[in-house]
Amino acid sequence: MAKLSREELVDRMKRVKLLALDVDGVLTDDSIYFGPDGFELKRFNISDGLFIVLALRSGLEVAIVSGRYSPATDTRMRDLGVKHVLQGMKDKVDMITPLLEQLNLGFDDIAFVGNEILDIKLANLAGIGIAVADSSPELLEAADYVTERGGGKGAVREVVECYFEATGINPGGLLV
Repeated sequence: MAKLSREELVDRMKRVKLLALDVDGVLTDDSIYFGPDGFELKRFNISDGLFIVLALRSGLEVAIVSGRYSPATDTRMRDLGVKHVLQGMKDKVDMITPLLEQLNLGFDDIAFVGNEILDIKLANLAGIGIAVADSSPELLEAADYVTERGGGKGAVREVVECYFEATGINPGGLLV
């Protein structure tokens, strides 16, 4: 499958109303740290977080769509101000459909960023299916666009930068 160039991605991002993000391997480096009592820690990229906040301030809807539930994800998304945190269902299409109905959006209005075979179904239905650079080979093949950066290493910032370029929004103007 031919991939979109960065310029083509920027052009298609003009129509995006919802940025949907997987967590493990997209907002993190695909690692989870567990303590002996089961306490979970995740390492999130700070620049990705900043650009999620700026995207929200610009009016872009942002949703987390994660197959596994994690209290660490809840905490980080609350910190960033992400209202739509969907976790704990393996079928991400079923998970996001009620949110789309609530927001009066269709799958064509979504840019979805994933990294694993679990993400292929939603990536194929989304208006733009995006794989981070270090995704599974199957998602790399199925995605419309592949980021230059890997998961947890600024891939989400890269996508949001394309959104700002597409919409002519200066992210620096959104800083408080």
